[in-house]
Amino acid sequence: PPLSDFLETPTHPPLALSFFIYLYLFAGDITQKGYEKKRSKLVRAYVPHAGGMEGPMSHRAPLGPPSAARFHRRRTSGTRDERYRSDVHTEAVQAVLARHVERKVAVPMPSKRRSLVVQTSMDAYTPPDSSSGSEEEAGPGDDMSGMEHWMSRPSQLGPAHLGSTSSSSSSTQSGGSGNAGRLADSLAHMHISHLNHSAPPDVTGYSSDSSHSHTERHHMANMGTIARNTQKYGNAERMETGDGVPVSSRVSAKIQQLVNTLKQPRRPPLREFFVDDFDELLEVQQPDPNQPRPEGAEMMPVRGEPLGVVTNWPPSLEAALQRWGTISPKAPCLTSLDTAGKPLYVLTYGKLWSRSIKLAYNILHKLGSKQEPMVRPGDRVALVFPNNDPVAFMVAFYGCLLAEVVPVPIEVPLSRKDAGSQQIGFLLGSCGVTVALTSDACHKGLPKSATGEIPQFKGWPKLLWFVTESKHLSKPPRDWFPHIKDANNDTAYIEYKTCKDGSVLGVTVTRIALLTHCQALTQSCSYTEAETIVNVLDFKKDVGLWHGILTSVMNMMHVISVPYSLMKVNPLSWIQKVCQYKGQVACVKSRDMHWALVAHKDQKDINLSSLRMLLVADGSNPWSISSCDAFLNVFQTKGLRTEVICPCASSPEALTVAIRRPVEDSSQPPGRGVLSMQGLSYGVVRVDTEERLSVLTVQDVGTVTPGGLVCVVKPEGVPQLCQTDEIGELCVCSIATGTSYYGLTGMTKNTFEVYPVSSSGGLISEYAFVRTGLLGFIGPGGLVFITGKMDGLIMVSGRRHNADDIVATALAVEPMKFVYRGRIAVFSVTVLRDERIVVVAEQRPDSTEEDSFQWMSRVLQAIDSIHGVGVFCLALVPANTLPKTPLGGIHLSEIKQLYLEGGLHPCNVLMCPHTCVTNLPKPRQKQPEIGPASVMVGNLVSGKRIAQASGRDLGQTDDNDQVRDALLQTLFLFLSEVLQWRAQTTPDHILYTLLSSRGAVSSSLTCLQLHKRAERVAALLMERGGLQEGDHVALVYPPGIDLIAAFYGCLYAGCVPITVRPPHPQNISTTLPTVKMIVEVSHSVCVMTTAVICKLLRSKEAMATVDIRNWPPVLDTDDLPKKKPPALYKPTNPDGLAYLDFSVSTTGMLAGVQMSHNAVAAFCRSVKLQCELYPSREVAICLDPYCGLGFVLWCLCSVYSGHQSILIPPVELESNPALWLLAVSQLRVRDTFCSYSVMELCTKGLGLQTEALKARGLDLSRVRACVVVAEERPRMALTLSFSKLFKDLGLHPRSVSTAFGCRVNLAICLQVKSKPAAPGTSGPDPTTVYVDMRALRHDRYGNLSVSPVSRLPLALLQKILPGVRIIIANPETKGPLGDSHLGEIWVHSAHNGSGYYSGYGEEVLQSDHFNSRLSFGDTQTVWARTGYLGFLRRTELTDANGERHDALFVVGALEEAMELRGMRYHPIDIETSVIRAHKSIVECAVFPWTNLLVVVVELEGSEQEALDLVPMVTKAVLEEHYLIVGVVVVTDIGVIPINSRGEKQRMHLRDGFLQDQLDPIYVAYNM
Repeated sequence: PPLSDFLETPTHPPLALSFFIYLYLFAGDITQKGYEKKRSKLVRAYVPHAGGMEGPMSHRAPLGPPSAARFHRRRTSGTRDERYRSDVHTEAVQAVLARHVERKVAVPMPSKRRSLVVQTSMDAYTPPDSSSGSEEEAGPGDDMSGMEHWMSRPSQLGPAHLGSTSSSSSSTQSGGSGNAGRLADSLAHMHISHLNHSAPPDVTGYSSDSSHSHTERHHMANMGTIARNTQKYGNAERMETGDGVPVSSRVSAKIQQLVNTLKQPRRPPLREFFVDDFDELLEVQQPDPNQPRPEGAEMMPVRGEPLGVVTNWPPSLEAALQRWGTISPKAPCLTSLDTAGKPLYVLTYGKLWSRSIKLAYNILHKLGSKQEPMVRPGDRVALVFPNNDPVAFMVAFYGCLLAEVVPVPIEVPLSRKDAGSQQIGFLLGSCGVTVALTSDACHKGLPKSATGEIPQFKGWPKLLWFVTESKHLSKPPRDWFPHIKDANNDTAYIEYKTCKDGSVLGVTVTRIALLTHCQALTQSCSYTEAETIVNVLDFKKDVGLWHGILTSVMNMMHVISVPYSLMKVNPLSWIQKVCQYKGQVACVKSRDMHWALVAHKDQKDINLSSLRMLLVADGSNPWSISSCDAFLNVFQTKGLRTEVICPCASSPEALTVAIRRPVEDSSQPPGRGVLSMQGLSYGVVRVDTEERLSVLTVQDVGTVTPGGLVCVVKPEGVPQLCQTDEIGELCVCSIATGTSYYGLTGMTKNTFEVYPVSSSGGLISEYAFVRTGLLGFIGPGGLVFITGKMDGLIMVSGRRHNADDIVATALAVEPMKFVYRGRIAVFSVTVLRDERIVVVAEQRPDSTEEDSFQWMSRVLQAIDSIHGVGVFCLALVPANTLPKTPLGGIHLSEIKQLYLEGGLHPCNVLMCPHTCVTNLPKPRQKQPEIGPASVMVGNLVSGKRIAQASGRDLGQTDDNDQVRDALLQTLFLFLSEVLQWRAQTTPDHILYTLLSSRGAVSSSLTCLQLHKRAERVAALLMERGGLQEGDHVALVYPPGIDLIAAFYGCLYAGCVPITVRPPHPQNISTTLPTVKMIVEVSHSVCVMTTAVICKLLRSKEAMATVDIRNWPPVLDTDDLPKKKPPALYKPTNPDGLAYLDFSVSTTGMLAGVQMSHNAVAAFCRSVKLQCELYPSREVAICLDPYCGLGFVLWCLCSVYSGHQSILIPPVELESNPALWLLAVSQLRVRDTFCSYSVMELCTKGLGLQTEALKARGLDLSRVRACVVVAEERPRMALTLSFSKLFKDLGLHPRSVSTAFGCRVNLAICLQVKSKPAAPGTSGPDPTTVYVDMRALRHDRYGNLSVSPVSRLPLALLQKILPGVRIIIANPETKGPLGDSHLGEIWVHSAHNGSGYYSGYGEEVLQSDHFNSRLSFGDTQTVWARTGYLGFLRRTELTDANGERHDALFVVGALEEAMELRGMRYHPIDIETSVIRAHKSIVECAVFPWTNLLVVVVELEGSEQEALDLVPMVTKAVLEEHYLIVGVVVVTDIGVIPINSRGEKQRMHLRDGFLQDQLDPIYVAYNM
């Protein structure tokens, strides 16, 4: 219609008017010059002009709309750019990339182990047989010899222009050789030299005070590893930088690159999506005030032309078949082709009629018995026919219609585990299908069992397979004839539809809908009798079925069916058939046009003048426009007319929605518009007038089908009519639509029974509409425009993006070089309450790592700039590995499922959480503390009881029998005196028994034997060592009795012993420097050890690490002097130094704690009272005896309390994991102590052996207490697993408990529990408290969070030791805190350490740890600061004396806690989430570096799985902790260093990583 029609029509508002004027202009006679001018104006701002070059548009004659075809266009032979219309979108992509090149953003490339980088030889490689843009079908392979040389030619564009490509998800070719402005230099080779890491750059802008109170820091080597591989790196030297981090490593430079990249200006984040608060999450999603909103009037429904009544139209499709089968039996109905393109078989209408009758008779009468037929009219029957056998399918389909049974056409299952096949089985089951019709060839090709039967496919019902070939069928009797009725509301057929989530639904189409649809198509397409149709589409469903099987028979047309196998070999075959048969109509997809373009070069005699209609089945895909334009441009010279190209819009539910008519009069050109992609993302139509790069060119898909009524409704919520400039979902009201999803009434109601309402709320029609699943709008003249599909819709932060659009943008970035066209999947996953975009593509085998990474970087930049949305994850997988549909296309839902399960096995992955996650909670701002005056009232703080608790008094004794013993012990203040007293009073009482790895007693010590050996050690020290009183002696012994004798020998000689773990013979280079450091730092004047270790220290390996000449004198105690020392040392000062307790903390710091004689006596007394230790008791100890409570239990407690200690060296469990538990069982031990390492070893090593152990007589029912000794938060999951595993062997869950100690006080909490039945100590039941992890981040304790994700179970630490007082204090202000407040645990006790010993005079700086006072309240008491965060909570449980029990809960170490985004995180919480993220992660550790979170995971499985872990880990940490992971490091098992107590040495790991010593499998730097 003329433009004046619109100007005079009052119904069009001004805004819509401007849009229509623009559409009209674009569609009408725009001159070539005018078009060029407009386009150059659009992209001028973004294309850099290189000096001396011509303007950006000079190389190509840009293509106008089809109506501009009369302008002569010269094509440069051999260049791709001209042959495929390069629309504005592709130029935009290249311009964006050029702009990024100018900015030179350095992106760190991931590191990959060499074994992961496998270069596949091209000769041995078979390319994938699919290159389709559609999900269902694949295109011809990329290996077609006819086009390979052509595709590899370089583009003629100069360096300033990144090559041009046509942007279509179904028709895009590579443009340019990519030589233009490569990112290579700026991405992979950026070298940062001499970075000063002593002041790491701050990424987040929130400073974290990570400086530790220790000024001297020793980076320790592995302090012994239990049941793990030997370490691959060592780091014993002190670092030069302030925070002890190496400066010259490659990793440091990459992290610096990452930091620099993250500092680049990003899109401003949205308003906070939610605020992480103590009480609740507040969702405050604010719409953008500047977002475009629809302004047009309400869009009224648009009616198609009336369906004409033609007198000779048959009353049903079967009647049509009967008519042609009897009137024109010789007329050709269907020609099938072989793979060479030759006619294989011509099915005439007579043959189709007679065979269909024969099949109908056999279906009804030859399946089952006469009394019980298997199939009755109305039953559903599956049609399983291959894509190259349309004849058999057509006969089967019409046979079913004549028999009045309902055909359900499905794909041929390729294998029992075919992708999506299970869902098809679900459809068949729900339809009640029991019979499957198939062809002879297909039946032979189906997988068979050994007996020759077709197995039941996974998820499928049991089927009878019935072959439809005539030779297998019985002839119907002469008097039998099918009953041919007029079309009614019975179901004619069920078409399957695959949903976004992979589920398969069956759309039922009634006989009247089927007939009406055929009539509407006949009227729209002006079909006449005996016309020839060339059909390339799948004839089992959609447009291929509707035109090629149904409407063709109604009009007695001849269909040439081009099989897919032929298209793969010869993409031009359909055009050759149009020429050969003078075809009037061709049904294709834009993909088929694309491949014809690629291959047409060698074809001379093409004439398409006979073609009056080229039906483009996927013309509703916005990206099909470039294929249509390019095809027209090339084939116009071959007789193709402009008006012939007819895109259509259809859906399985609504059948054909709109179709462009093949009009003879070309005066009205097709409509099209250049729409702003930003406007589309907000659901509004805006003509691109802002000269933006992000545009989408759309073409119309014609007018509404005859007899139909179409309206556009809002996609979400109430189906309200949209405004004229608003994008919505198209709904159709027509007889010719589907009627339901078979068997799913709820979903049917939502889709097939929609009643749209106007803005006033009234219904617009009394009839129901059907949702089409298509998004779009209706333009001038009732032209329908489609902008996307509901299934491809991705909602990110309230904006809509279309998967096809994103695919097209990705393909516009040098497409054919790195990835396969049509093998790109785009979908969204929910992360942190919003949808995130994931792009997965198949990588070509010949592309290098660097090329692929560059391509990925460019794709991210292009999508970010053009769509204004960040990509969460971009993954490249090896060629031919994505799941396929039966027709060879990619199976999107299966790919998504694999991604979510961590089973994609990508070869390259790039995560960009920093870019796209903009809804993190606000970083926390620290609040000023309340002053002391306002809070302190008596014993209350801010209205709460002060958080303090204490164990019972040390003076109390429980039993009269122990009174005498206790009185005697108060006479002796020193442990050496206690031993001498025991040697005199009970000389033969056994104190220690050492077990071998086989469980036999290897040695034992009585009181007298220990006394005598200690005397001889003292003599050795005095004679050979010449030691003085107070000298320090290093005891380097394996766990055993020699260590105990040497310790007491030192006390007898007046020396100060230091126990040191010996170096590991297999790992001497990393373990020996630690020994040397302790000896040096402790100022040991002498080393005592065994002959074996002496020899080891003098070995070549040891000499290479530490020269023996640098050691102090080394004394071998295997050969002790026989005589006693002249006199034993009599200590006089109870506050004098008894021994030094050296250990390495998890942060890698070496610290020696001074333990006085007083503290030792008080400690032993406290443990004796708590554990009820007396001479008749036996205790099994499976701990390392070098520091902490483990050393006290191993060496000191037995001498003090007189009980027998059964010593089990943990190292022996490596060869015999059952040693400890068997010893406990056989020796009938009631109390035992172990470490987490031992518990883990038993849980993992004996998990499958419980029955065998039961048979060997293992019985743990006597165990009263199994105490885990640790200096960390109790590991609940491990203790729970251990309890559950050994419950069947008699272990009572109440028996297992955890002790807690730290550097300043080696044991604060320790309980030997009693089972309910047994008498003994009475204590509270084990308690678990669920706290809110989000509250802990804010240094608060929030009880029982609602969200299971942030629920953190904490084990209550049982009884506080006698003589110990605890208070919870604020670590910054040192003020006391109230009950249930999180703060630092401070302890006051007689057995606190006296201070650190470093030997460098820095003890004063650390005195705060041992001698702190509260800033208000009780300011007199001296407390030691544990460095652990925790809280006290008064429970409802009562003690033996009836008092309510104060429970202590430990949250984590202060020095290990990471301050990120202003909040405090504990590594163990993040590590728990990471380990749960993927089944292949066996261990992990986290640490911060320059405010980035680094996650190291150990992979169990093949290296190919390494990259699966990166997205899983990133997502888990984001979801559960609101933290973005900066670096993910995947390593082999055993790389994370673990000390003897089972604690991870995270800082040591950090140093190994930064020094490039880990040999990781893969390192991913998240963008």
